[in-house]
Amino acid sequence: MPQLKAVSRWLLALFLMVAGVMHFVRPEFYLKIMPPYLPWHLELVYLSGVAEFVLGALLIPTRTRKLAAWGIIALLLAVFPANIYLFQHQEILPAPPLVHLARLPLQAIFILWAWWHTRPE
Repeated sequence: MPQLKAVSRWLLALFLMVAGVMHFVRPEFYLKIMPPYLPWHLELVYLSGVAEFVLGALLIPTRTRKLAAWGIIALLLAVFPANIYLFQHQEILPAPPLVHLARLPLQAIFILWAWWHTRPE
């Protein structure tokens, strides 16, 4: 089990770090899914990108692993309104409605994935 957890941690870290970089490479995608009631759209896109990258990196060292996992959970909860907004406005990202619907529980899977890394080895 420790090897599986190590591989899982590295995969989650890599996913988050790549996603964080993408906020700077393709900010227009993230800007499209920002709910209009939030202020400072571009700043929030960049801030969430930095948070994803840093939390992903902090998931690797033993000393910061648990804190990073809790931070990832908090971040995933904080960005969930963007997923709801995208589901409500599917014309933003043309895809079958099932794809948009699947994004919502997928967030819960990522939360559970991060939560697993809050648990002792």
